[in-house]
Amino acid sequence: MNGPPRDREPTAGGSGVGADDRAGPPRDAIPGSTGDRGRRRPGGRGERRMVPGAEFTSYYGLPILNGPVWQARDIAGYFFLGGLAGASSVLAAGAVLTGRPQLAYGAKIGATGAIALAAVALVHDLGRPERFLNMLRVAKPTSPMSVGSWLLTGYGPLAGAAAASAVTGRLPGLGLASTLGAAAVGPAIAGYTAALICDTAVPAWHDAYREMPFVFVGSAAAAAGGLGLVTAPIEQTPPARALALAGTAAELVSVELMERRLGMVAEPYRRGRSGRLMTAARLLACAGVAGAYLGRRSRALSALSGTALLAASAATRFGVFAAGVASAADPKYTVVPQRERLRRRAEQAAEAQAGPGTTR
Repeated sequence: MNGPPRDREPTAGGSGVGADDRAGPPRDAIPGSTGDRGRRRPGGRGERRMVPGAEFTSYYGLPILNGPVWQARDIAGYFFLGGLAGASSVLAAGAVLTGRPQLAYGAKIGATGAIALAAVALVHDLGRPERFLNMLRVAKPTSPMSVGSWLLTGYGPLAGAAAASAVTGRLPGLGLASTLGAAAVGPAIAGYTAALICDTAVPAWHDAYREMPFVFVGSAAAAAGGLGLVTAPIEQTPPARALALAGTAAELVSVELMERRLGMVAEPYRRGRSGRLMTAARLLACAGVAGAYLGRRSRALSALSGTALLAASAATRFGVFAAGVASAADPKYTVVPQRERLRRRAEQAAEAQAGPGTTR
């Protein structure tokens, strides 16, 4: 009884493959890739591949990640109000040191009111006040949430004491010390929420870890400058205008760099509700800065420009939050970048194994 030829082995399907076929297809015809589509194997053996290369679209339409459980109104509002408070404390200290009492007064009151509302929003999202107190049971420097809880605990009384001294006119020494203390902690209050969201697995947040702190701090500075334009007389607003300009420039440049680096993961920042919010933030910020400098002699235009800057900062925080939710809901923003990173690592490993001077 004759068996199959020696250079061919039977397969489970009953057909044979040649010895050189077992070595695998050529590099430009990897199964499942577009380069393999419609090719025959060398020598005419084998079957023509009729199935096109697979491209990821979804995971049965289901998200891979659990989306953020935070409420958008509470937490996005908390991001905005915390940033406004922290940056306003910095502006208040500068105004005190440069002899602008009315600008300092408005910034201190604004900082205290904003951090109080931020605390209300945070507790409302947590559900019960004791949950915030539970976060103070330990101090974990590697946890943005733990660090942020302690920052809020230290910052709130400082901002409140500074405002109380400004309103009552009493204990000016304590008021000055509290103002400077709040200003020292203010930048951390304005920026720690960026580290908080980038420490998650949400693609639009996690992958933006390099630029997001600059986006948040810049947005907070623009908001504080806008508040100063609204509350202070026109002759005391130059520091507020300068802060608004610097913050807006930092925010816009950082967002642009972030979107370019993120590639396809930046799509939620440009599309849908989050894209509309980010676009509105850019337009409002540019209009606010332009109005602030064009209306340097107009109290009404200065206040209107400040309102636009405040709205721009809020739109940025809500836009970033909405983009994160959208990226977590669509599995392609998780799977496709992971595959691309694996492909690059495989190529780097192959190049390292081939050694220098070897051409592929």
